[in-house]
Amino acid sequence: MAAAAARTESRNQPSIPPYMKAISGSLGGVVEACCLQPIDVIKTRLQLDRGGAYKGIAHCGSTVVRTEGVRALWKGLTPFATHLTLKYTLRMGSNAMFQSAFKDSETGKISSHGRLLSGFGAGVLEALAIVTPFEVVKIRLQQQKGLSPELFKYKGPIHCARTIVREESILGLWSGAAPTVMRNGTNQAVMFSAKNAFDILLWDKHEGDGKALQPWQSMISGFLAGTAGPFCTGPFDVVKTRLMAQSRDSEGGIRYKGMVHAIKTIYAEEGLVALWRGLLPRLMRIPPGQAIMWAVADQVTGLYEKRYLLNAPL
Repeated sequence: MAAAAARTESRNQPSIPPYMKAISGSLGGVVEACCLQPIDVIKTRLQLDRGGAYKGIAHCGSTVVRTEGVRALWKGLTPFATHLTLKYTLRMGSNAMFQSAFKDSETGKISSHGRLLSGFGAGVLEALAIVTPFEVVKIRLQQQKGLSPELFKYKGPIHCARTIVREESILGLWSGAAPTVMRNGTNQAVMFSAKNAFDILLWDKHEGDGKALQPWQSMISGFLAGTAGPFCTGPFDVVKTRLMAQSRDSEGGIRYKGMVHAIKTIYAEEGLVALWRGLLPRLMRIPPGQAIMWAVADQVTGLYEKRYLLNAPL
């Protein structure tokens, strides 16, 4: 009888709605984008560098500043910030909805498999709906070099998107969609599961226990959760960048025919290590980015919980 009552209480316990998770993620995305855009620019330049022009992260950053000015480190910020805001809105909201669907009807709890599937589903959705077109525009803008904007092919995010659609059709905005789906789906499956695991391991924070983490605790859990994905998805990220950056030549041809062809070509021409190019700047960007995002998101949902739900699960 007591067990049945506990199950009923667990099922009926109010929880933070998906739209609040979405709002918390969007606010975290804005802060993350402004702080970490320079690292993303450096990562993109390193991944596109087939001739060895950059000797490493520091050399790449100093070269960009010297030849293009400090503002060049924030190239593509508008699409990057917009894309992060929309991405986290969809990611956090859809993950919350998937988790609700995968919860056990008797206990109200979600299994490890359900958590992984929820994260993967959220990653696939964000990759197709938001990440791919925004990253295509961002990468095209970031790869442009020089101090004279009037000489650039793309004058800004809107002009870039319109040019791509005109020259390559609307599908050009979804160049590299396959590796992006694989990268984001895997990343989010790992990230959401790892964040929950680190919250439990480090802070004894369980969903539904009414505890609210301090910002520094959220940052540590988010940072650690963000480290696994880049190692697992490095090749997908490199291939995604190459596919998104390429445009058709004067004869209408393209260098890489798709994800598998790109992986084979990069491996044959540049070696296995090339498939993990940009890994260090990804590790410099993604874990700190997750730390920033979760610090903001946990505080927003924590405030909502205290104001409206008291001991609702985070």
